[in-house]
Amino acid sequence: MPLYMDLHIVPGVKANDVAEAHRLDVLIQDDHSCKCMTYWVDESRGHVFCLIDAPGKETVIAMHNKAHGLVPHKIIEVQTSLVESFLGRITDPADAALNADGLKLLTDPSFRILLQVQLPDPILLSINHGKDKAAEMTGRQWQCVQHQVLQHGGVEAEHKGSAIIASFTSATGAVKAATAIQQLAGAGVKIGVSAGEPVTNNNKLFGDTIQLAERIAFIAKDRQVGLSAQVRELLSKGYFEKDDPGIFALSQQEEDFLNLVFDSLKSNWEDTEFNLDDYSHKMAMSKSQLYRKTVALTGFSPGHLLSEYRLHNAKDMLRKQYVNISQVSFSTGFSSPSYFTKCFKKKFGILPLAYQEMLQQ
Repeated sequence: MPLYMDLHIVPGVKANDVAEAHRLDVLIQDDHSCKCMTYWVDESRGHVFCLIDAPGKETVIAMHNKAHGLVPHKIIEVQTSLVESFLGRITDPADAALNADGLKLLTDPSFRILLQVQLPDPILLSINHGKDKAAEMTGRQWQCVQHQVLQHGGVEAEHKGSAIIASFTSATGAVKAATAIQQLAGAGVKIGVSAGEPVTNNNKLFGDTIQLAERIAFIAKDRQVGLSAQVRELLSKGYFEKDDPGIFALSQQEEDFLNLVFDSLKSNWEDTEFNLDDYSHKMAMSKSQLYRKTVALTGFSPGHLLSEYRLHNAKDMLRKQYVNISQVSFSTGFSSPSYFTKCFKKKFGILPLAYQEMLQQ
């Protein structure tokens, strides 16, 4: 059966109350063909997350409703391996304390700090260094990331192409790992650090948090670490007293603008007709204001950022499936295959067809 995680928003919730609600769920779980695996409680935020093996979302709602009436605010389908990677468990912890009624008292929150490390594309590395040398360089970088994540209390949670996502319970540990990787992993590494909960607006586990880390890494320069506004707030005061060009932290206003920019790109990058006038209209800004704010935050003009976004998506498309160049160019918003080829070659130093062929070797 599918595995689901749900979110209950209960202001003022206490661990004892959730333990009792979980007991009531377990009492009737068989009637609904469900298995209540475990849960997480965050008393400070008033959030509860349940992990349930069930036939469908409707069944989860019906079971909760009958057991105690606390209907979930959101339910997403999740993968067992990812839940365990990000959160460290998929069942009740063996050492959980018991309350006065003999129920397991789970008090660990599910809030995590996520570190995304974007490594250089090994195909592009091989252009300048050869296949064997590129493989050796990539292997060393992966080992460096894995060692520093473990060294600073994190765990590898997910691999996405040339990116590694690690999960931490400590913001300080995550940032220390990030800065160590920045110093040791070598050129071409970009890092984004964000924080959040497993179920939010996105329909993927930690989807919004991962997305923000990806966006921060996208605008980071080579060997630079970028932090979300929330991560900055979680760090001790004085952490940024020393001016360090290798690390930057977004204000909440900057983060909101970054998400607004990338949400607009995400919605329109495939449209070949989408231009700067449309861009500024979507952002509800004048072209000069959009230009000024985009350059200040990302280092790119709006048009350059759109092109960069399209090219990176085109490269991902080439990696994931064998498609012809014309199809890729029009699918990623370029006006013609020849223009796409020219932009791709200028950005990555290789023709898209040659890149595609190297993937098959």
